[in-house]
Amino acid sequence: MSLLLPKQLSGVTAAFMDNILVETEEEEKHDEIVEKVLRRMEENDLYVKLEKFVWKVREINFLELVMRSGGIKMQEEKVAGVLE
Repeated sequence: MSLLLPKQLSGVTAAFMDNILVETEEEEKHDEIVEKVLRRMEENDLYVKLEKFVWKVREINFLELVMRSGGIKMQEEKVAGVLE
C-alpha cells in the first residue's frame, strides 16, 4: 500500500498492510490529503471498507496502541494486568 502513495504524502500518511493513517495539523489540509489518497486508491482499483473507515478523529486505536496528537500510548486494557 505504501508504494501507491505519492512521495509528497509520505510525511502525513502511514500505511501498514491494508490500513492507511492520515495525520495533519489543519483540517483543510487533511481533506486535501485524504482526497489525494482516495484518488490514488481508485486509480489502482483499490477501495475503502466503510466499516473500517474513520473520519476526522482526534484519537484512534491502531495495532493495540492509542494514537493521538499528544503522543502514543498502550491501550489500558492491554497493560491493566501489569499495573495491578
